[in-house]
Amino acid sequence: MRYLLIMQVNAAVLESLTEEQRTAVHAGHQEFQRVASEAGEMISTQALADPSTSTVLRSRGGVPAVSNGPFRAADEFMGGYYLIDVDSKERAIELADLLPDTRIDGLAVEIRAVMYSAGADL
Repeated sequence: MRYLLIMQVNAAVLESLTEEQRTAVHAGHQEFQRVASEAGEMISTQALADPSTSTVLRSRGGVPAVSNGPFRAADEFMGGYYLIDVDSKERAIELADLLPDTRIDGLAVEIRAVMYSAGADL
């Protein structure tokens, strides 16, 4: 079963980390990638730009409207993800627990099952 491990980021929390903590976070993500890749469970990963750089397209009275920035003001946003293919939700949780984000107050990893896939890997 495929799961998306979604990194929930808070910019203020990231900015408050010491250089040592940032290095540990980076190393933790590298270790996660090594473990998941060696187990054949890693499909892909992407880091996303700050949401202030995004463009949103939505309907306003049935007419498409384009706006800059995130959909809503929020301290927490999706900073990136890992797409994994594992045997169970328990394994997805086990892998997510390897991520250092789960041990830093103000950061989180959301574990969400993928219901449908389409793309080059199918």
